Amino acid sequence: MNIVVCAKQVPDTAAEKRLSSDGTLDRSNDADQILNPLDEYGTEAALKLVEANGGEVTILMVGPKSATETLRKKALPMGADKAIQVTDEALHGSDAVATAYALAQALKQVEGFDLVILGSESTDARGSLVPSALSEFTGLPGLTFAKSIEVDGNVVRIQREGDKGFETVEAEMPAIVSVVKGINEPRYPSFKGIMAAKNKPLDEKDAAGAGIDTSMVGLANSKSKVGEWKERPPKEAGTIVEDDGEAFAKLADWLEENKLL
Repeated sequence: MNIVVCAKQVPDTAAEKRLSSDGTLDRSNDADQILNPLDEYGTEAALKLVEANGGEVTILMVGPKSATETLRKKALPMGADKAIQVTDEALHGSDAVATAYALAQALKQVEGFDLVILGSESTDARGSLVPSALSEFTGLPGLTFAKSIEVDGNVVRIQREGDKGFETVEAEMPAIVSVVKGINEPRYPSFKGIMAAKNKPLDEKDAAGAGIDTSMVGLANSKSKVGEWKERPPKEAGTIVEDDGEAFAKLADWLEENKLL
């Protein structure tokens, strides 16, 4: 079976996040960019299915040119067979719906895929909108928040956690599946995998090459925008209270002054 994993480059969760002047997330520091952690789970899920059933795994990434390094150093070394990278300045600032449209168009470049897997959300936005929007744009059934995936013939079956316990949902392939943290334990790229990734096919396309209508993407054409923002104020130094036998009274006074009592 042939599986496409839609992956994203995001700022490291440990790095301080800033907004650019246009209200989009500042991604200028390439050193702070990583593979979206939930897409690691998606890649691992795809690799396990291919190991059990045969086939190949293709990574599809829409993003800046700097994402090439993320593909070469993380996604491909994990064991994926090849990658498609769509990079174009016209895509800058695309919201979740515009991104899903771009992915849907790029998927048309992949012949005969059986399954599309992606993380249920990205750590830079946490909107969980792209999987369902991608299903809408492609017209494929979408199975969301999977905690397990199995394939039986032409049927993909997932288990997910609902309000009243676990649910089992299935659909005929091709289909789109989004996964959650804990579905598996993503493998760490081996030295052999890292070296092999240098020579794996990576097909780079611009918007036109991926069949993307640029009037549908980018900051200006996105339906959602950041209306207003301000810098987080610097942390103020705390008040040090020396315990001279009256510290409890001073603390009580402070709590009362700040209306915390």
